[in-house]
Parts: sequence; C-alpha cells; structure tokens
Amino acid sequence: MMDMEKMMTEKLQGREIILEYHPVGNIMRVSAMDTATMTEVSIQCPVNAGEYVFKKNVLAKMEYVLRKEGKIS
Repeated sequence: MMDMEKMMTEKLQGREIILEYHPVGNIMRVSAMDTATMTEVSIQCPVNAGEYVFKKNVLAKMEYVLRKEGKIS
C-alpha cells in the first residue's frame, strides 16, 4: 500500500496533515486537519472501502478546501 507522502498532491507536499478515523456502524468518518492553517475537513465512506480510499478522498477534499479559501494556489 502507498504511504501518505506518495498520495499527497504537489500542493500538499511538506504540509503536516493529521488524520483521524472514527467508525460509525458501516460508515468510516475520516477527518483531516492541516496544522499550518487549522483547516479541517471530513468525509464519510463505507468501512469496507479501505484505508487507501479514505486517505485519497480526504486529501483531495483538503486540497480543494485550501484552494477555495486561497490558502494554496
């Protein structure tokens, strides 16, 4: 399986992002926080989707939110 550094896009490289997993029944709630900007995002996926899908989706959402807020270009 790929490590988180390889999954991050160029825009997120070098940023410290904390991931938190919280299972709720058949759903996994995944939260990510960018420590530099204190920006937090979360997603929900089926538990059986797997860690790769959790990380890929939450990091994509983090990049989207940071771009939208003008914190990265």
